[in-house]
Amino acid sequence: MRRTRLTKPTRILILTTTGLLAGLLFAILSVPLGAQPASETRVAHGFGPVYDAAHEITLTGTVEEVITRHMTGKPTGMHLMVAGPQGVVDAHVGPFLSKEMKEALHTGTPVQLVGAMASLHGTKYLMVRELNVGGTSVTLRSEHGFLLRSQGSSLKAKESAKLESNGGAR
Repeated sequence: MRRTRLTKPTRILILTTTGLLAGLLFAILSVPLGAQPASETRVAHGFGPVYDAAHEITLTGTVEEVITRHMTGKPTGMHLMVAGPQGVVDAHVGPFLSKEMKEALHTGTPVQLVGAMASLHGTKYLMVRELNVGGTSVTLRSEHGFLLRSQGSSLKAKESAKLESNGGAR
């Protein structure tokens, strides 16, 4: 068997090294060197309106209308049209209210709402974080604005607290 010998192995090595260095140089130059810090005014990214906890407000008013049906372009869930000192505000309370709380909300009910204003499709909403009705307070959103599922009815919580204070069920 006859052996063949490469007479110029260094040429292949030089071409490979040159190509590798050229590719590395291109990669380095294509990455922007002046990275900028993210803007501090952008609060969050997501699918719905952005909740800005730094600008929370408390609104005391009267329910003018309870909207339970979904309307295109609005956040999903129950909305309360609340008349207050600033005029009528569309307050989004979300889809997770307990049955008892839904029944307590009707036209003429005085409410206190804590939340932040947000805009979706050019319309402003009060994204309610805390809802107070008739002495009962319900937290609807986390401090970051994420909707929370109901932990059960407020009446059941009151009954269980009463049972515990009486020594439990008998």
